[in-house]
Amino acid sequence: MQSTLRRTTIADVAKAAGVSKTAVSFAFNAPSRLSSETVSHIHDIAAAMDYRPDPVARSLAQRRTGTLGILTPQSLELTFNNPYHAAFAAGVAVEAERAGYALQFISPLHGSLGRAVDRASVDGIIAVGLASSHPEVARIRRSGMRLVVVDAPETDDEPSISVDNEGGGRMAAEHLLGLGHRRFLVLGVEPPAGSGGRTAAVGAARMRGYRTALRTADIHLGDENVVIAPTTIEGGRQAFDAAWGDGQRPTAVLAMSDATAIGALHAAREQRIRVPLDLSIVGFDDIDLARYTDPPLTTIHQPIHQKGEEAVRLLLREPSTDPAGPSAHRRLDVRLVIRGSTSHVIEAGGDRDPVLNQ
Repeated sequence: MQSTLRRTTIADVAKAAGVSKTAVSFAFNAPSRLSSETVSHIHDIAAAMDYRPDPVARSLAQRRTGTLGILTPQSLELTFNNPYHAAFAAGVAVEAERAGYALQFISPLHGSLGRAVDRASVDGIIAVGLASSHPEVARIRRSGMRLVVVDAPETDDEPSISVDNEGGGRMAAEHLLGLGHRRFLVLGVEPPAGSGGRTAAVGAARMRGYRTALRTADIHLGDENVVIAPTTIEGGRQAFDAAWGDGQRPTAVLAMSDATAIGALHAAREQRIRVPLDLSIVGFDDIDLARYTDPPLTTIHQPIHQKGEEAVRLLLREPSTDPAGPSAHRRLDVRLVIRGSTSHVIEAGGDRDPVLNQ
């Protein structure tokens, strides 16, 4: 019968090195407690014996897991149906790996976000899509775990990362107004179940920007001109189809995410509506896909990748040495990127060309 190879244990290394098991543990987890000669001796013996510290035991000894969590109130399937989240997670991953951390995605477990948080084994959490008042955010705060909230109203309770959503909304509407548009459809964002209103807060800020700009042109945006949609391409397609089916005939669409804007673009094509000749569309986010649509999407650029990186830096900073204080806040700028999905309103019997800056 073939024998099974036995894993080298800490006791084996201790015996071979002529030291205690505690010394071996210190050599890997707290080397400053031993002389450099002893640490080198134990490491040499361990390497020769192909010994690898048990990761769970090591985490317990160090009281750290070497892992950061990204917390989202919606399923990962829904999360990654919006390319924005993949871009944000990529930014988190770059900075986390640079700091020596792995990533764990935390989403509702059997419908319970609380159960998922309780089972997470992480050293800190980046909460995306959750209001600061959400019960799970409060629970993490009480536990003393490091926490950063992304796209939530600033409070004194925890550090946060956000962008100028209101300013971005204003830029998008002003761009369309400058092209002569007066009939608008807004594709709003649907808050995930259990989000505690954060996505609603982001949408409300963008809506304030739209309304502020439209008021200067004496344009009233009624409830019938706003359709709430899941932040997915399919959600945008269905929302535009519903509005068009209800008889709305906008010349311009203000979409609160690129995903819904791209869905609206596809729906318009299916309805034989020419973009931008018959309909202009502006998104929000500037995901990579936005420049490859047909036509390329005019949008509000927010630094998604940088937002992820900044979230990790803020999570791992030392508040005692940070001049921004224990509850630092970072607000990142946005800008308008004009591509081929917007154009001047066509005059009767006239013609026009898209106005591009990129």
